[in-house]
Amino acid sequence: MSGRVRIQDAAAALAVVFGFVGLWALATHQEWVSPVFLPGPVSTLQALREGFAQGELGRLLALTVERMAYGWALASLVGIAVGALIGTSALLRAWLQPTLEFIRPLPASAVMPLAIAFMGLSPGMVLAVIAFGAVWPVLLATVHGFASVEPRLVEVGQVLRMPRAAFIWKVGLPNALPDVLGGLRLSLTVALILAIVGEMLASQDGLGTAVMQAARSFRSAELFAGVVLLALIGVGSNAILSLIERRLLRWQQP
Repeated sequence: MSGRVRIQDAAAALAVVFGFVGLWALATHQEWVSPVFLPGPVSTLQALREGFAQGELGRLLALTVERMAYGWALASLVGIAVGALIGTSALLRAWLQPTLEFIRPLPASAVMPLAIAFMGLSPGMVLAVIAFGAVWPVLLATVHGFASVEPRLVEVGQVLRMPRAAFIWKVGLPNALPDVLGGLRLSLTVALILAIVGEMLASQDGLGTAVMQAARSFRSAELFAGVVLLALIGVGSNAILSLIERRLLRWQQP
């Protein structure tokens, strides 16, 4: 029964996608919006095909994905490590909570001018901004996961005189894993957004710069091709993390 439900859900999702594409094609065919600003699906697909055939679009795609992945990986390592330390210490949570609440709401785009002043328009600046913006979902989710460990498990660890590292690895991490994985998925979305913004502002090669240049030159087909490709990156990366999450959390399934 569950397999049939999944098939029905997938079919409904595909129907919505095809309906959206059909409405898009109808709008362009009837010229409800000028073709200068809204190309049709066929024109967009043609721009994608030509871009990959020439090799330029594939190169830009690789640069954006690489930049997003590096920033996300750095944010994940820092967020999990620092979050585990804070989450397992009530004293650290009391000391650092006000500072975290002060820094957390700062948008990474507002920090970007400061990063440019210190690091210039360099790839390192973009990487630092991505890591800064993407670290918070992981960090806060990890803190919550470790702080919500069953108190009796903490007492057992104290009775057994488990070192802090052993307690984090054997007790805290399995308990916090659902929260950590949820934070990682949200962090990856933030990393993609900041990679695009960083490329646009710092004039770094990537899909962000290509989309901005296409918009300025009124090359709407190339613009929409870049947007579609960015959407596919987001969907694909989220699907990969969802698969990893299901495999790691199989022990939670009934």
